[in-house]
Amino acid sequence: MKQRITKTLVGQFGRPRGVVGRVVGRVMAHRSSNRRRNLWVASRLDVRPTDRILEVGFGPGVAIAELSRRIGDGGHVYGIDHSEVMLRQASRRNAAAIKAGRVTLACAAVDDLPPDLSGPFDVIFAVNSLGHWPAPAERLRQLGGRLVPGGRLAIVSQPRCPGATAKTSVKAAREIQGLLEGAGLVHERTETLALDPPVVCVLARRPADEVE
Repeated sequence: MKQRITKTLVGQFGRPRGVVGRVVGRVMAHRSSNRRRNLWVASRLDVRPTDRILEVGFGPGVAIAELSRRIGDGGHVYGIDHSEVMLRQASRRNAAAIKAGRVTLACAAVDDLPPDLSGPFDVIFAVNSLGHWPAPAERLRQLGGRLVPGGRLAIVSQPRCPGATAKTSVKAAREIQGLLEGAGLVHERTETLALDPPVVCVLARRPADEVE
């Protein structure tokens, strides 16, 4: 029974649904470590005022809200999440930015992006969602193709497996770097936020001289 409940909760964090999903969304939005992680990630992306940005798996929309404050009138923040519950919560959190035309959110899966989110984007990022993607290597290749030449893709991970340590985070960063390089992207740097366990942000870019 305990294992079944644990599995159900893990599934809810991957794709919140129903009443329990709404509670999970509020936890993700207000837990101190989650907020610190998302605000830190937004600060690591080096966004410019005119950037077009896509977050894959925006959850309650904390990073979306921060990025919408960092862009200018010429920029735009897009987001997809496969949870209707998260879409509703993130839309409420970002209602003013959506009304102002700075943010667009959609309920969609990473392997089935809406046609109006075909890009190109200057920045694409995902926070703790890569592990829920089907065929992540293929998804990263597809997302890399939606970047402008020189555009950046950031994958963020804070391991949540039982007993996770700094070594777990280092291993995750290496695996993510390998996937990004396998997708034809150039590794730029890996940054770490000292939480428990540490958060790693692996940043890569599409080659600037790549032919469209």
